[in-house]
Amino acid sequence: MVGIFDIYLWEGFWYIDAHLEGVMAVRSSFTALNNDIIVAASPKTGSTWVKALVASVMLRHDNDGGGGGGGGGDGEDEDADDPLRYNHPNDLVPSLELQVCNKKNANSDMPNTASNTTTRLFRTNIAYSQLPESIKSSGCKIVYVTRDPKDVFVSMWHFINTKRSSEKAPFPFDEAFESFCNGVSAFGPFHEHVLDYWNESLKSPQKVLFLKYEDLKRNPRGEVKKLASFLGRPLADDGEAKKIVRRCSIERLKNLEVNRDGVDPWSDFPKSSYFRLGIVGDWKNELSTEMKDKLDEITRVKLEGFGLSI
Repeated sequence: MVGIFDIYLWEGFWYIDAHLEGVMAVRSSFTALNNDIIVAASPKTGSTWVKALVASVMLRHDNDGGGGGGGGGDGEDEDADDPLRYNHPNDLVPSLELQVCNKKNANSDMPNTASNTTTRLFRTNIAYSQLPESIKSSGCKIVYVTRDPKDVFVSMWHFINTKRSSEKAPFPFDEAFESFCNGVSAFGPFHEHVLDYWNESLKSPQKVLFLKYEDLKRNPRGEVKKLASFLGRPLADDGEAKKIVRRCSIERLKNLEVNRDGVDPWSDFPKSSYFRLGIVGDWKNELSTEMKDKLDEITRVKLEGFGLSI
């Protein structure tokens, strides 16, 4: 969204100045390992939820959740070993461009988030075509999530405004909308970003799992079981899926103390800003009929012929 940050076009995608240096560093210096897992997304598509789900699947104990899978016992006791109880999802799945390859982290050890496995978990907002060759050619797996662009825009507008002081008015909604429609937003254009990963998921489904936020909301247990199988950590039964879905619900996450206060040191956004509503169709409360029709038509034209609807 132009007007809040300086924004630059690099190889067909837009980056705010705080991100571009890190994006270039990822390209030049990050070396993926075969068992790495990367959560990829355009901003505000539900990736915080997916980060939580991936961490819950990968960091669970092998015997966690068998049998009743969260159906019995005291909820707090059940969650005593849950990494989300004490860690924001961003801490469990560090950003390649903001953290791992950021100069501020140059003297730190490479984050290895999986304490009980050799698998490393990372996240990125970088388009597939701009990822380093080691990610593309290695055996690492990518989980990509996208969402109805109308909800993406509304969520992004609210998120960006959490950085504006109370003395300043929100960034003009109409101006932000036109910028998004023109593809000028952080890590945008949005539709090109989505198609980048969609096309790769068709070519290499064993490497790229393409998820839709609306499918996760509609059938969370089914999608979590699909996710776990893709990651090579299949769930024993429906009870395990139910337990993970409950642990990762936005209602639970937004009320955990670790997510209520403080600021993410890498993005400088309040930790609470990553958990707003998490609903499908919030755009109906914000967009005019004309805006809705315009963005729907852009989406139709951009995705036509690719076999994808969002």
